[in-house]
Amino acid sequence: MFRSPVVRAGLAAAVVVAMLALYWFQPWKLFTDTYVDEAIPRVGTTSTAPIEASATPGSSTPAPATSAAAPAANEILTTGEFVTHEHRTTGSAEIHRLADGRHQLVIRDLNTSNGPDLRVWLTDQPVIRGTAGWRVFDDGKWVELAKLKGNKGNQVYELPASVEPGDFRSVSIWCKRFAVSFGAAELTSA
Repeated sequence: MFRSPVVRAGLAAAVVVAMLALYWFQPWKLFTDTYVDEAIPRVGTTSTAPIEASATPGSSTPAPATSAAAPAANEILTTGEFVTHEHRTTGSAEIHRLADGRHQLVIRDLNTSNGPDLRVWLTDQPVIRGTAGWRVFDDGKWVELAKLKGNKGNQVYELPASVEPGDFRSVSIWCKRFAVSFGAAELTSA
């Protein structure tokens, strides 16, 4: 049917271009959602679990349990509401300091589009509404926490010990493939 080498080469090139475009843009993600509902750390709570004391010398009977609280409570350091950039995005972001000293980013009620290569970034850039804010987050200091777990729901991300939360002022749902923010939240003191 296609005996001409030029026609066959053109058809082969068109198929390769179409396959690359499908891989690059992943348009089916616009019609699929990934829901996440992770447990969010409780805030302002201390541990009151009894700690069993060791047995007294010369006795096989343990000493009575005592109630001891953890040294500190979980607390929210910063909060912010997501604004829309490239894709409609709603929800909120919080940075928590846990009683054990670790920090976590908590994203509540996220609702954004699915897309190729979405990441969660902490950045030192301000959140600018509208198209002017789409591409600012890779201009300064940023830390990629992880791939976005899901485009809908509640999710928790561990901050590396080397990250000082006070150095960052925003969270972006960042599309690494196209270097654009789907949405971002300005973090302010809680």
